Amino acid sequence: VLIDTTPLPASIPKVEEVGASSAPLMSAAYFIGARCKAFNDDYMMCKTEAHGRGEFECMKEGRKVTRCAASVIDDVTKNCLQQFRNHWECLEDNNQQLWQCRKWEWKLNACVYQKLGLEKKIPGAPEHEIPVHLRKRQIYSQNERGVIA
Repeated sequence: VLIDTTPLPASIPKVEEVGASSAPLMSAAYFIGARCKAFNDDYMMCKTEAHGRGEFECMKEGRKVTRCAASVIDDVTKNCLQQFRNHWECLEDNNQQLWQCRKWEWKLNACVYQKLGLEKKIPGAPEHEIPVHLRKRQIYSQNERGVIA
């Protein structure tokens, strides 16, 4: 294993890693997108202008994205810990299948909206249709006996 110990330049801000596995990140993804959109857009613009490269040139913008994502995880944990934990544990137990965890997702979404003002919106979803995560009857769902209906 090779580890580069060269320190980064002082112009690149230091930032702690988010420190979450895939299930909590997936659970909070839309809230991260809602709060961190401007930072994400800046990072993607930097990468685009660097023609797909820019790992070093765009690190400052990338660090802002990481810092913003960490702040969302922190706020959701502080304000909606039980709902957050229920949802990401369900995702972890169900192979990250969102449709398996809608009951917990609805509770998490309500808590995050009430306490943080962040709302889950799916980019590109048709305006005239009920978003998939708000439909009372899911196309793929388990009934009381655990059978996929």
